[in-house]
Amino acid sequence: MIQTIQISQSSVFLVSGGAKGITAECVIRIAQHQPCKFILLGRSSIMTDEPDWAKDCFDESELKKRIMNNILGQGQKPTPMEVQRVFKTIVSSREIHKTLLAIEEAGGQADYIDVDVTDALALQQKLATVVERMGPITGIIHGAGVLADKLIEKKSEQDFERVYATKVKGFQNLLSCVSPGQLDYLVLFSSVAGFYGNIGQSDYAIANEILNKSAHLVKQHHPSCHVVAINWGPWDSGMVTSGLKKAFAKRNIEIIPIPVGTNMLVKELDSANQDTAQVVIGTPLEPVLGELNPELRSYRIRRKLTVDANPFLQDHVIGGYPVLPATCAVGWIINACEQLYPGYKFFSYTNFKFFKGIIFNHTLAREYILDLKEIAKTNDGSIEFEAKIRTKKQESKIPYHEHYRVHIKLVREIPSAPTYENANVEEDSKITEKIPSSLYQSEESSLFHGPSFWGVKRVLNLTPTKITAACAWSSISDRQQGQFPIQNFNPYIADLKTHATGILIYYFHQEELLPAQSEKFEQFAMIPAGETFYVSTELKSKVNKNVIVDIITHNREGQIYSRWLGWKGTIYPIGSKGI
Repeated sequence: MIQTIQISQSSVFLVSGGAKGITAECVIRIAQHQPCKFILLGRSSIMTDEPDWAKDCFDESELKKRIMNNILGQGQKPTPMEVQRVFKTIVSSREIHKTLLAIEEAGGQADYIDVDVTDALALQQKLATVVERMGPITGIIHGAGVLADKLIEKKSEQDFERVYATKVKGFQNLLSCVSPGQLDYLVLFSSVAGFYGNIGQSDYAIANEILNKSAHLVKQHHPSCHVVAINWGPWDSGMVTSGLKKAFAKRNIEIIPIPVGTNMLVKELDSANQDTAQVVIGTPLEPVLGELNPELRSYRIRRKLTVDANPFLQDHVIGGYPVLPATCAVGWIINACEQLYPGYKFFSYTNFKFFKGIIFNHTLAREYILDLKEIAKTNDGSIEFEAKIRTKKQESKIPYHEHYRVHIKLVREIPSAPTYENANVEEDSKITEKIPSSLYQSEESSLFHGPSFWGVKRVLNLTPTKITAACAWSSISDRQQGQFPIQNFNPYIADLKTHATGILIYYFHQEELLPAQSEKFEQFAMIPAGETFYVSTELKSKVNKNVIVDIITHNREGQIYSRWLGWKGTIYPIGSKGI
C-alpha cells in the first residue's frame, strides 16, 4: 500500500524560477497553507544592500533618472542599455526580497541562489552548501521557463535551445542534484501550450510536453512520490498585458486569477490527488484563423500497422483474425485532416465506400498509404478533402489496391445540433423481455465485439423498421487506442452506434451484417465516456444482401449528437461474415 504524504514543517522544496512571478506567488501560498522550507533558484542576481540613492524610489522614470545621475557621478557616460540593466537589477532584487519576506511572514524559511538551472555544475556546487543548512530536499517545483515566440520558420537554433533547455535540461539538472527516490513531491509547471499546442510556441510546446511525459514516467518508477505536471493556462500577471487580455478574450481563453491559481496548486498537492500525474488548468488554446490559402494541395501519409501497436484489435476479431474497424480507418483520415488545419474541426463526411477490410493476417501489407486531396476551400470556414486508404500492389498492372474512400469536411464552427423529431426512448417491456440480457459475444446475438466496443446497455423498443437502444461507452486507455487515438472523432463510439442495426437484422431476419458504404455522416457534438445516449436506427430498405438505414444518435430530449444518413450494410448468413 502506498503511504499518503503531506507537506510538513520539515519539508524542503527546491524551486526553480521560484523567487519571482507566478512561481513565487505559488510558493508564498504553499507557505501560508503549511509553513516549510524553500530553496529558491533564479538567474537574477540579488543585492544585499540597495544603494541609498535608490531607496524609497518606486517610480520608474524617477528611478532611471537617479541611475543616470549615479553613473554620471562616477565619471561615466550613461547609455540606455546600462541604465536599463541597473534598473532591472534593482527591481528584480526588490521582488526577490519581497518573496523571501512573504515566506518568512507566513512562518516558513527561504534561501535564494542565483544560478542558471541549465548549468549543472554551478547548480550542484551552490546547492550543496545551502542543503547543509536547510536539510535534505524532499520536494522539487520546476517553475523556470522562458519564451521566444515566433513562427517556426523564423525561429533560430538559439531560440529553440534557450526555451527547450530551461524546461528540459533544467529538469534533468534538478534531478541530478536530488534523487527522485528521496522526493515526496515532484511538481512540474507545464503549459496548455504543451497539451493543446499554440501558434508560435512549437519549442515551448515540445519542452512542456516532455515534462508531461516525464511526470508519468517518474510516477511509474516512484509510485510513492506525489508527481504532477500542471498544464497551466495564462495567468493574470504582469506578463499578460491589457492587449493580450483582449486577444485571449477573442479566442475564448480564460485568464487564471492569481488567488484562484495558487489555491488550485495547494489543492493539487493534497494527498487525495496523489495518483494524478497530469492535470490541465486552463481553456484550450484555439488558434486564430486567417484567410485560407486558395491553393488546393495533396498529401501522402504512410503508416505501418501492427496488432501489438493497437491492443483494441483483439476486441474486433472476425473469422479468427483481428480486423480494423471501418470507423478507425475514418478516424485516421479525420485526424490527419485536422492536423493539417489546426483550429478547423471535423463536421461531416460523405460518399464513404468500403472496398476491402484491413485484416491482420498474412494479407497485411507492409504499409498503408493515406492520400489526401483538397477539393474545396471557402473563406466562410470550410475545407473539403477526398481521401483514400490504399496499399501498393506487387507485380500488378493495377498499382494500388483501394481499401476505403471518403470525402471529409472540416469547418470553423460546428452548426447547432438539430432535434430528432421521431425520438422515442420509452421502454417496450413486451419487446425487451425477448432481447437477451447479454448482447455481446453471445450465441443469442450477432455482436462479436470485445470490451473496447461494448456499449449497448438495453434495447428500449424494436419494430421491423426501427430500433432504439440505450448506450454508454466506457473509455479505454491511450495504450489500448494505439495508432487510432480519440481526438475530435471517437471511432470506438462510432462503431458502437452501428450495433443496434445488427440487433434489428439479427432479431427479425436471423442474419448478420458488415458496413459497406454510407451517403453522409454528420457530427454535432462528441459523446463523453460514461454518459448515457440513445441510438435510433430507421430501416429504409432491405433488398437481397443489402440493407440501408439511417442511424441517429441523440440524448433523451432528442438533441442529435450525430447522424448517419444512408448507411449501407452487407448481409451475411449467421456465422459466415465476409471480410
